[in-house]
Amino acid sequence: MARDPSDQLSINTARLLAVDMVERAQSGHPGMPLGAAPMLFVLFRHIMNHNPRNPSWLNRDRFVLSAGHASAILYAMLHLSGYDLTMEDLQQFRQLGSRTPGHPEYGLTPGVETTTGPLGQGIATAVGMAIAERHAAAILNRGRFEIINHYTYVICSDGDMMEGIGSEAASVAAHLQLGKLICLYDSNGISIEGPTSLSFTEDTVSRYRAYGWQVLEVEDGNDTNAIHDAVMLARKETRQPSFIRVRTHIGYGSPNRQDTAKAHGEPLGPEETMLLKAAFGFPPEARFHVPPEVREHFRPVRERGEALEETWNSMLDRYALQFPENAHSLREQLNGKLPDDWQSALPSFTPPLERATRQASQACLESITERIPFLIGGSADLGPSCGTLLKGAASFTAENPGGSTIHFGVREHAMGAILNGIALSRILRPYGATFLIFADYMKPAIRLAALMRLPVVFIFTHDSIALGEDGPTHQPVEQLAMLRAMPHLTLIRPADANETKAAWALALRSKGPVALVLSRQKLPLLERDNDDCMERVAKGGYIISDWKNEPSPQKAAIIIATGSEVHIALQAKAMLDKESIPTRVVSMPSSGLFLRQTEAWQKQVLPPKVTTRVVVEAASPFGWDRFSGPRGRIIAIDRFGASGPGEAVMEALGFTANHIAQTVRELKETAT
Repeated sequence: MARDPSDQLSINTARLLAVDMVERAQSGHPGMPLGAAPMLFVLFRHIMNHNPRNPSWLNRDRFVLSAGHASAILYAMLHLSGYDLTMEDLQQFRQLGSRTPGHPEYGLTPGVETTTGPLGQGIATAVGMAIAERHAAAILNRGRFEIINHYTYVICSDGDMMEGIGSEAASVAAHLQLGKLICLYDSNGISIEGPTSLSFTEDTVSRYRAYGWQVLEVEDGNDTNAIHDAVMLARKETRQPSFIRVRTHIGYGSPNRQDTAKAHGEPLGPEETMLLKAAFGFPPEARFHVPPEVREHFRPVRERGEALEETWNSMLDRYALQFPENAHSLREQLNGKLPDDWQSALPSFTPPLERATRQASQACLESITERIPFLIGGSADLGPSCGTLLKGAASFTAENPGGSTIHFGVREHAMGAILNGIALSRILRPYGATFLIFADYMKPAIRLAALMRLPVVFIFTHDSIALGEDGPTHQPVEQLAMLRAMPHLTLIRPADANETKAAWALALRSKGPVALVLSRQKLPLLERDNDDCMERVAKGGYIISDWKNEPSPQKAAIIIATGSEVHIALQAKAMLDKESIPTRVVSMPSSGLFLRQTEAWQKQVLPPKVTTRVVVEAASPFGWDRFSGPRGRIIAIDRFGASGPGEAVMEALGFTANHIAQTVRELKETAT
């Protein structure tokens, strides 16, 4: 790359825009933007295929700022490149309601590919993006028609290198030989507490080389030619992901803050900002200043991007003529539409079937994989247990990227973020499975999926103390409450195979993340007063077995249960009916969905005047009081489980029909 005087002026302009943003907000991180600006400039101005006029162009290169605290330099680069991000937007950095939040947010700022900020999540999400590119290319590209052919670039920090999720994801990326993944490591040796040598002395370069990455080094982070050459060399490596360590200076150019922790996360201050601008040859008093020649220098970015997309669109039109079915499927998926009649492929479950809901889930997956070609997923080394080793589904490997079963290994944390990256492709529908107890490992990634409203299906099996002998380390108690508390995440805990089928139908139609919570143990296929299970489950809670004649509210009782506890509740109802205590059983696979229904539906299922209510769930009682009411009771768990056969553990902790029935009787006695 020939050295252009406008390059340095553009880099310094971006640096100072970032500093001005932080200074105006009196909040933010100026240090990394000052040091990392040359890397972003080389990528956005000289290397990446992207169209600022259309940030969602399918075949664009992806850029992930894993170190999301450096968001100001990303916003500056997006603005200069011509994205729909105005100077007024930059001036509203970190303000309420602005399009330039403190950390990048997907769907809010044009050009931001994923929400980042929790360190390590960005690089792991980028691995998912690279997997999506590799798989989509394998199933869509034909001959000279390379419909999918793009790179994923990441800039990460020392903090990203320290986080465990980054290690998990880097291991996966090398194993799968994701050659179009390129990570630039902003190695400045400073963290919030001071020099990284206080806590971080490992040989990171050797670690990535040991993973199986191609490792390159740039000794001077201001040498744009060296950065450019390293990235271009990385692009030539097709089998290994590339790791480029770039040695930079945090707070570069700041006379009194460079290479200090004080440059990391606080404004430089008016005096230091003026000294910095003078050092860069800018008017010290100027704010948000962009020289006209910098605007002109970025103009080719837009022109080139528009030309690239136009050429690609022409190729897609020719592709559609030769491969109309593929093109139609691609367009439907991009528009969020499922194939016609896909739901008819779901299996039928009829009595006297007994099946664990994890097994019913596997049957559903196996029945729809051929009908929905863009479905891809797997488990964190628990395929046989979670039901994700599907008959006839090939494994996704370095040699066979067209396979649809991903083997994540024992890497739950990375799996969650990788699923997010796959979903961000907008082409593929990902799912990932593990035991419910390990949702704890995945929580940050699930939270980001919810924040971005990504259509990821999280499959959690072995959902309660009923899993038995593995004991309290593997028996979830508080996980359901945690997941239900998360905004925009739909949790469904089905009671039998038919509710599981309905849950999958809901999950695949959902525009946001869904958690399916499934049993290890076999459950009976339940009889229902209403056969329309699909419609009823979609309402979150419904009457699965009602009182025979409409009783007075004072005589009636309601038992509300979820998952495997529904069939125990039905057994309790049978006992109470014989005692002339008219009892309704409500199955509530998704309290979140139920609360989204009309008030009329909620009152129809749970009449306010019926105050004798018992909620039954083999998990924490947290949150169930809104349904039990002030006069009801909750049969739940306020302790950890125990090791023993599942049925024995359930009985010991009170999850029996006798205990439920006795609780209803006691409430009746108290009421009278």
